[in-house]
Amino acid sequence: MSKIQIMVGSVYGGAEQVADIAADLLRTKGHEVSINTYARPQDLTRDASEIILLCHSNTGSGELPDNIQPLYLHITRDYPRIAGRHYGVINLGDSCYTTFNEAGVMLDAAFADLGAVRIGEPLVLDASSGDDAASLTRDWVEQWSLLLP
Repeated sequence: MSKIQIMVGSVYGGAEQVADIAADLLRTKGHEVSINTYARPQDLTRDASEIILLCHSNTGSGELPDNIQPLYLHITRDYPRIAGRHYGVINLGDSCYTTFNEAGVMLDAAFADLGAVRIGEPLVLDASSGDDAASLTRDWVEQWSLLLP
């Protein structure tokens, strides 16, 4: 089974709740999962075999939350060696804003620019959709886990 580090960026706790749901389901499948709500640059390279699952919200202006912003800046300024690392993306946003999903696209692009390999398509949760985020997360994680190396 895989080792997975969930890096969380959250303002009001919604992304943390989604990360907990994803972690619980992944653990039931036998994966070793850690949740990191204050990811530091060295957490990206602590274990090259570890899969990174980015789980974060967007601010109203389409930016990343403060607790994951330093990680993004490290990736885009210091170019850590993460080529070949596998990762996934769960992005929480609100389509009422014109900047919907922009933070997720920025972070995904930053990982891809350094040669990291995304597993599957990102899960984009829209607060305005009326859909149940927990159910969507469970469904996505079920499918995503089938793609893990």
